[in-house]
Amino acid sequence: MHQPPKQADIDRQIAELRAEGGGDHPSRDYAPYRSTRLRHPRQPLVPIKDPEAAELAGPVFGATDVTAFDSDLTKQHLGEPLGERITVTGRVLDRDGRPVRGQLVEIWQANASGRYLHQRDDHPAPLDPNFTGVGRCLTGADGTYTFTTIKPGAYPWRNHLNAWRPAHIHFSLFGTAFTQRLVTQMYFPGDPLFPLDPIMQSVTDDQARQRLVAAYDHELSKPEWSLGYRWDIVLDGPTATWMEEGR
Repeated sequence: MHQPPKQADIDRQIAELRAEGGGDHPSRDYAPYRSTRLRHPRQPLVPIKDPEAAELAGPVFGATDVTAFDSDLTKQHLGEPLGERITVTGRVLDRDGRPVRGQLVEIWQANASGRYLHQRDDHPAPLDPNFTGVGRCLTGADGTYTFTTIKPGAYPWRNHLNAWRPAHIHFSLFGTAFTQRLVTQMYFPGDPLFPLDPIMQSVTDDQARQRLVAAYDHELSKPEWSLGYRWDIVLDGPTATWMEEGR
C-alpha cells in the first residue's frame, strides 16, 4: 500500500525548490503541493474568436445585486455564529496605487472549527448552522472593501501525512467583466503553520509571500465586538498580490 509522504518529506522538497530560486509566482506543477499536477491545463488553450461576444454572454451584476448583508457573514442567519468575530478591510489598488472602484470582491472560508459548508468536506469538525462562510461587496470610491466575519480555523487537507492548512480566507476579484477574475488567499499574522504549508511556500519570494498576510490593526478593532485586520490587494505591477488563478 502506498504511504503518503510525511511532513519532513514535504519540507525537504520545499527547501530544494527554494534553493533553485524562482519568481514570486509558483510553478503550476509544484511538487510539494501534490495535486497541482491535476489542477492545471494540459491541452492548448482554446482561442476565442469574438472576446466581446463571450463577455456579453456571461453574467452581469450591479449595485442593486449586492446588499449590505452580503458583506456581514455574522448576520446572514437567525442566530450568531460561533467563533472570534473579525473585521477585514483594505483597498483594491492598481500598480500605481490608484483605487479600483466598483470591483466585485467575494470571499469564502471555513468556519471557526475549520469546516467548510461543502459536501466534499468530511473533516470531523462541527458545522455551524449560523455560518455559511460566503460574502461579497463592491469596492467604494476609494477602492475600499470591508467584511465582518468569523476567524476561520485551520483544517487538515490530506496533501501529506498530518497536513494542516493555516487559517485563511479566499478572495475573488472581478474587473469590468466576469472574464476578468483573480483569486487569492489572505492569511493571519503569526500562524505557526506557515513554514509547513506547501501552498503558501509555493510563493518562493519572501516579500511576495508576506504580502499575503494581513496586518492586525487595533484602530479597526471595535470595542466588545470584533478584532480588526487590514489587507490591501494590488492587482498588478512589482508589488502585486500573488494570485493563484487568473494571471
